[in-house]
Amino acid sequence: MQSTHSYFNRFLSVFRPYSVRSSVVRGQTVAAYKAPIRDMQFILHEVMAAEKLFAQMPGTAEVSTDLMDAILESAAQIAEEVLAPINRSGDEEGCRFERGQVHTPTGFREAYKAFAQGGWIGLSGDVEHGGQGMPKMLAVLFEEMIMGANCSFALYPILSAGASLALARHASAELKQEYLPRLYSGEWSATMCLTEPHAGTDLGIIKSRAQPQADGSYLITGTKIFITGGEHDLTRNIVHLVLAKLPDAPPGPKGISLFLVPRDLPSGDGATGTRNGVSCGSIEHKMGIKASSTCVMNFDGARGYLVGEINKGLTYMFTMMNYERLSIGLQGIGLSESSYQTAVAYARERVQGRAATGVTNPAGPADPIIVHPDVRRMLLSVRADVEAGRALALYVASQLDIAHFHPDAGSRKRAASLVALLTPVAKAAFSDRGFESCVLAQQVLGGHGYVREWGLEQNVRDARIAQIYEGTNGIQALDLVGRKVVKDSDGMLDILVEEINDFLEQHSESAQLREFLAPLTAALGALTATTHWLKEAASANPDEIGAASAPYLRLVTLVLYAYMWARMARIALAALVGGVSETSFYDAKLKTGRFFIARVLPGYAALAAEIRGGSTTLMALSVDQF
Repeated sequence: MQSTHSYFNRFLSVFRPYSVRSSVVRGQTVAAYKAPIRDMQFILHEVMAAEKLFAQMPGTAEVSTDLMDAILESAAQIAEEVLAPINRSGDEEGCRFERGQVHTPTGFREAYKAFAQGGWIGLSGDVEHGGQGMPKMLAVLFEEMIMGANCSFALYPILSAGASLALARHASAELKQEYLPRLYSGEWSATMCLTEPHAGTDLGIIKSRAQPQADGSYLITGTKIFITGGEHDLTRNIVHLVLAKLPDAPPGPKGISLFLVPRDLPSGDGATGTRNGVSCGSIEHKMGIKASSTCVMNFDGARGYLVGEINKGLTYMFTMMNYERLSIGLQGIGLSESSYQTAVAYARERVQGRAATGVTNPAGPADPIIVHPDVRRMLLSVRADVEAGRALALYVASQLDIAHFHPDAGSRKRAASLVALLTPVAKAAFSDRGFESCVLAQQVLGGHGYVREWGLEQNVRDARIAQIYEGTNGIQALDLVGRKVVKDSDGMLDILVEEINDFLEQHSESAQLREFLAPLTAALGALTATTHWLKEAASANPDEIGAASAPYLRLVTLVLYAYMWARMARIALAALVGGVSETSFYDAKLKTGRFFIARVLPGYAALAAEIRGGSTTLMALSVDQF
């Protein structure tokens, strides 16, 4: 790990300033995106006690509070001043496809250059090959910021980071040395190529083929679709991680191998040389994320290099996919935060009607709409979800850091089990609830939310894709219920339940915290009882897994969010009792948590009842009756 001083020099660098911070539309201020640094610091330092955790692990021991805060502040600067100002213009201009080339919107190349020069692509990358070596907890907060500021842009570097992780874990030393430094620096970028026209979720039936060559390389032939960043003008080269099968590969997913296929073959000095047999056939015209190129990629005898061992490609690719799934969940949180900021600013200024309890704006013709209970319901629903989701994202990231850095094998194993359990929950929960939050924030603005000027209709469009790509949320729910709960032999859910029960027991004597602990206890009890019922029902009828999957994931989410709120409330209560100067911040945290407990968490009972409704009514209609 580099010294703390060198990190400060890296992350306190000055990015290109932009003057656009907010705008005025029809007499009202449209808030510019502002990174929620204070809340991030609260969760990072106070709730998750990152300093204490990092001190236990040699690979993170140098990551101090000052360093973490410096990184967050610099990340906020690039999100607010470089990425947010080109978000709407990027959506309106979109990507252009001309004669096989993809052109990104105006300003994206300059922004990418500033982004890469800051070292952000390699933030959590392997230090040995030029990465910054920062913990995942910091990377998660950074990714939320850039997703909230400009999620189309964010997809390009996040894919490079995920591909770099897969290469760092599974590629040969030669491939690492050749490719990782250029990916971390942003000189080159990367993609993952899985989906084919006939094969989405069922990757076992892919048709892409890899023909072995005498020199140890392979010629890759096939077509991949929906490839984010498959072609663009941001970097000198694009490196594709491609799933394909050898001629004698066994059928199904066990016959899949992973190959590194550069668009341009590197020359001996590391520069790009001749063009490989890789081409972009077209780009998709999409509902949202229009500044992110989504490509049809053709591989026509393209030279590629095996990553890891033959027929283990799907396992290797899941290293990248699981990284991306958490990142795509953060897309939901980031866009929710952005939408909340706009909706609050609008609700404070927009005047309509009078408060039910009396006039609050006697100098004006009406009161600001933030006085109305239903507007507050929408705003608080978004805020409570964003803050709980952010805390859960940090919790998952902490387990990733433990699984990677911790010196104790037992701790690493326990953390890895929690990561396996929580990854599908995080991806689906953050993106489902993120989309719902963007819609709620849009509703606060009424008709103004439906037009372009305030940006919320873009957020709604951009958020929608997160529920679909990187494994649809239905697949995430099936993964959770089928593999991680019903068919789990390692007790992954038991580890989580035990941790929550330990927290409840540890704080059982706290009278102040009881308003959070009692509802959490009830919700956790419903989850464990429902899980027991589901396992028994699924043993008799396998359809019960699919029938229960979506509501079960939502049930788990509510329990996890309640757990996060109980942990945040404990810290907030202690701060207020201790006479902290930021009284308003901690008081608002408690009030938001109370809203979640009283108005959102009770939904767990309905979800438990829905699950116990079983699969019979779902499967009753014959196919021709639909």
